[in-house]
Amino acid sequence: MAEDGLSKASILDAAEGALRKFGLAKTNMSDVARALGVSHAALYRHYENKAALRLAVVERWMGGVFEPLGAVLAEEAPPETKLYRWLSALREFKRERARQDPELFAMYAALVAETAGALEGHARLLAEQLAGIIEAGAASGAFVCKDARQAAAGVFYAFTRFHHAAHAAEWDTPESEAGFEAVWQLTLRGLGAGS
Repeated sequence: MAEDGLSKASILDAAEGALRKFGLAKTNMSDVARALGVSHAALYRHYENKAALRLAVVERWMGGVFEPLGAVLAEEAPPETKLYRWLSALREFKRERARQDPELFAMYAALVAETAGALEGHARLLAEQLAGIIEAGAASGAFVCKDARQAAAGVFYAFTRFHHAAHAAEWDTPESEAGFEAVWQLTLRGLGAGS
């Protein structure tokens, strides 16, 4: 590939391939450059260092969740249904990633764990979507809450066990299914649904 035709997307594709081939600890900028047929200096014009490239890989991977979540947001449904489907879509997206490619998922989990700030922007966007659902529910009278953003933060953290990579080993257990439903019922009560 010519260095002048190098794109961030092609760099991220190559970085994922290198991570898959060499593993997290052994992958470096030279491996990515070699896969692209460019000098490693060309990569530094797009990413200042290996940490920045890793963060971009994680952000792109996590950004894939916004397609199924956006589809839920676009649905015409009661707020309780929309909230449940949104939480379920987030959970299912993460579970499918873990099932379909456990090795790469493990690398992503490690990248998230060691990359400071990797989740901040992602979590903020998720919280904004949740707040929107809760605000609409409060406006319609389906939910009773004074601060939709605070409620969204509480709901997000209450469901962390069902979508955060640190809990992936628990996701396909019967206890996880029952736990999800139990937290959902508690959430409905906390939001004053049906009050």
